[in-house]
Amino acid sequence: MAPTKRKTKHRGNAAGMVESRGRTGRPPTAEERKGTAREKAKERERQKMNRLDRAPTWRGAITRAMLAAILMLLIGIVVLKNSSEAIALFPIVLLFYIPISYYTDAWMYKRRQRQKANAKARAKAEAKARTDAQ
Repeated sequence: MAPTKRKTKHRGNAAGMVESRGRTGRPPTAEERKGTAREKAKERERQKMNRLDRAPTWRGAITRAMLAAILMLLIGIVVLKNSSEAIALFPIVLLFYIPISYYTDAWMYKRRQRQKANAKARAKAEAKARTDAQ
């Protein structure tokens, strides 16, 4: 028997439109879908911990105070309806916000460091108690 020519699949409908078949691979399992989200969440948590473990700086305090003072300036212009008064209050608000921002950050940083040290000491004491009990 003579070999026959291989026929291709029919593509297109009666109107000549070729429709794509869509996804042909297997859909990912729930665990596979969650895996990437879980990894991203862990990375976000690590970044947050790194940010919280950095000591406060005056530069960061100035930046935060500048943003707050600008916000107060905009609110003052809208509320007071006299922009000269709001502009006059801007440097005063800025000078108050800079040290408040820095010392608040320093207090939060020291508090976090104390909590971490206490947690490590507690874990160490628990481990020692477990080894003594055995």
